[in-house]
Amino acid sequence: MPEYNVMIEDRDYKIELARKGDDRFFEAKVNSKPIELEIKKSEIDSRSPLMLKVAGKKYEIELGKINKRAPFEVKVNNMPFQAQLREPSKKIAAKAASLQLASMPRKRQKTKMGEGVVIAPMAGKIVAVRVKKGDNVKSGDVVCILEAMKMENEIAAPKTGKIHSVKVAEGSPVNEGDTLIVIE
Repeated sequence: MPEYNVMIEDRDYKIELARKGDDRFFEAKVNSKPIELEIKKSEIDSRSPLMLKVAGKKYEIELGKINKRAPFEVKVNNMPFQAQLREPSKKIAAKAASLQLASMPRKRQKTKMGEGVVIAPMAGKIVAVRVKKGDNVKSGDVVCILEAMKMENEIAAPKTGKIHSVKVAEGSPVNEGDTLIVIE
């Protein structure tokens, strides 16, 4: 379950999200309290407001460009709130690596991670590819940025090496577990 530490109006929240069933339903935990969310599918890929249904109550959520290093505005039913992500990008890279391990068959985990396969930790859209075939990278370098639920996630190299292949381009939709980049 992806986890985000967010400060909203000077209060800290730990938010965990997981897809539940089809693309409209999510299970969330806000400070460990479970909440079921429903999102209108037609709204997920556009820049228009998200329509959320939480415990039968509807909310219109507007998210602008989310900045990982500075405050940004979130509007809930046209009421603005200042928010800021508190989670360092290194933690996201570590989570991506652990999700890669968890999604691979047991007998192939070591081999795949040793080969430097960068796998999408969640479904979304690639908004930036920061490497090309032949580039040298260090473990932890950001190789691409994956947008999911209007949040940009930096995807880091799991090892030091040379880019063998790039399997995605900017604007590409990806599913959880898809191979993004291979590092030798």
